[in-house]
Amino acid sequence: MTWTEVWQWLVANSWVGTVFGIVFLCLVLRLVLKYVFDRLEHATGLTDNVYDDAIIRVSRKPIAWGILLYGVLAAAAIVRDNTQTGVLEFIPQIREIGTIALLVWFAIRFISEVSKAVSSHRDEQHDRATIDAVAKLLRVSVLITGFLIGLQSLGFSIEGVLAFGGIGGIAVGFAARDMLANFFGAFLLLLDKPFAVGDWIRSSEMEIEGTVEEIGWRITRIRTFDKRPLYVPNSNFSNITIENPSRMTNRRIKETIGIRYDDMSVLPAVLNDIRSMLAEHDEIDTDQILMVNLNEFSDSSADFFIYTFTKTTDWARFHEIKEDVLLRIASIIEGHGAEIAFPTQTLHLDPVDIAQRVS
Repeated sequence: MTWTEVWQWLVANSWVGTVFGIVFLCLVLRLVLKYVFDRLEHATGLTDNVYDDAIIRVSRKPIAWGILLYGVLAAAAIVRDNTQTGVLEFIPQIREIGTIALLVWFAIRFISEVSKAVSSHRDEQHDRATIDAVAKLLRVSVLITGFLIGLQSLGFSIEGVLAFGGIGGIAVGFAARDMLANFFGAFLLLLDKPFAVGDWIRSSEMEIEGTVEEIGWRITRIRTFDKRPLYVPNSNFSNITIENPSRMTNRRIKETIGIRYDDMSVLPAVLNDIRSMLAEHDEIDTDQILMVNLNEFSDSSADFFIYTFTKTTDWARFHEIKEDVLLRIASIIEGHGAEIAFPTQTLHLDPVDIAQRVS
């Protein structure tokens, strides 16, 4: 074929050039789009608004693929009109499905980016867990909505699909009622926030005690203090009482100490010195109740109790403070010439009886 014949064929089939021109224009637009979005992303990165950053980041790929999709479909439409190719008759449906897919893709990525950005600004773990849960529900909702719209665009009856889904949902509900109970249990945990990841929780009703490692949609994983993993179905938390020591404001020191009855004369001074020591202790919270009082005359000692609270809630640090307080109390008692009592018994013998037994 000579160049003249090629030229004549191109003139007779000018639509071929149009097809290549459209494809070339799409590629150019994608390059321009990359430059524009690079500039926009730099500009939005200078602001404190997390939403504009998310929109720019998540819309880059869907728009780029949208340009390519519409360009290819436009070129395919020209080919169809000039060649009567039957396989290209589905271009309108492909365009609709592609548009829905791009919008769903954009929405899911936008939800993920916003949830990550908001979670990074939250200090409390249970807030981040709630945000993640809401983001998951929104993504599932977007997927289901996009799927139903896609079915409708293909000519399927949405009413029939929803009716079938309702019947199927009832069947699935009966078959998986425990799973659904655990799912809603997880949702209530995230709403009520009785505990969060990292909290130390315990329940005497189910012999649960440990640190929460993960709150899933079906189970919650707890690491016991002997490092065993404990998997608890979420529905159980609706029926038991949970104690959350991690959220206590203070830790309590409650101890009973006895001194000998021989030291009763110095007991008031001992009690006053202990009160002063606790009031001046750097780790004792004096805004809370502080009590040091004689409490009971027991069999072999006069018992007094101390009742006070530490500033820290850390378990290890609490025991260090408690040890220091008890050692100071022992020093105060010793400084007054008294002694801490220990269980003793006094045995009284009749001298006459002893003499008779000896004789």
